[in-house]
Amino acid sequence: MTQQSRGARLAGKKALITGAAGGLGRAMAHRMAEQGATLALTDINEAGAAELAAEINARFDGSAFAYGHDVTREDDWQKVIAAAVADLGGLSVLVNNAGIGGELTFVEAQSMEDWHRVQAVNVDSVVLGCKHAMAHLAAAGEASIVNISSIAGLAAAPGMGAYNASKAAVWLYTKTIALECAKAGKGVRCNSVHPVFIKTPILDPFVAMAGGDEAKAHERLTRGIPLKRIGEPDDVAWCVVYLASDESRFITGAEIRIDGGMTAQ
Repeated sequence: MTQQSRGARLAGKKALITGAAGGLGRAMAHRMAEQGATLALTDINEAGAAELAAEINARFDGSAFAYGHDVTREDDWQKVIAAAVADLGGLSVLVNNAGIGGELTFVEAQSMEDWHRVQAVNVDSVVLGCKHAMAHLAAAGEASIVNISSIAGLAAAPGMGAYNASKAAVWLYTKTIALECAKAGKGVRCNSVHPVFIKTPILDPFVAMAGGDEAKAHERLTRGIPLKRIGEPDDVAWCVVYLASDESRFITGAEIRIDGGMTAQ
């Protein structure tokens, strides 16, 4: 494939994206590569991350590296960040994207196994990523952390207790990191992104609840969204490009809602 020209919004940026093999992560990776970033793509699905890296390198040679990564394990974080820093020549952007939805269940039926699994993947991963990437991000001079939370971290819904709690934790933890970095003069910004329903596999439980009828599920999910549609992965990816770029250099500790107007009501 002929190598393509690239934009310059992320020229020189060295970014690590977790959960890169899936819908949101894949879209982020393509858009960030198109804008000049060099990427470390991590996922527990190592084959999927490698496939994505190959796709990107076919377009922009040498732009992407892939790593198997269990984001709940501290030793995995240490290994992946060391490898990414070596391969990229540093680190200036961290996108904590890996996440799971968990069971749709009311509190009395909540299994603690599922509760802990959701917190580990959605919250512990963000803490570990920020912890082990921080020194490298600070060394970059102008760096950005983007934590993918959810509208579910700002507005609760019945049956989603584990997910609501995990995404709310990411939201407030983001502000803590932003303030710590600002007060210490580290040059590291930290912001959270809060999508509403996006066309990714995380919607599968809702489709299942609608008897496998995707159109019916989407109709139910969009009732509270003024723009009356499900979001696309690129709706989130372009926001991440902005927050990773120097265009957003005076934005930290913010939450950006990608929700079709849902929380404006």
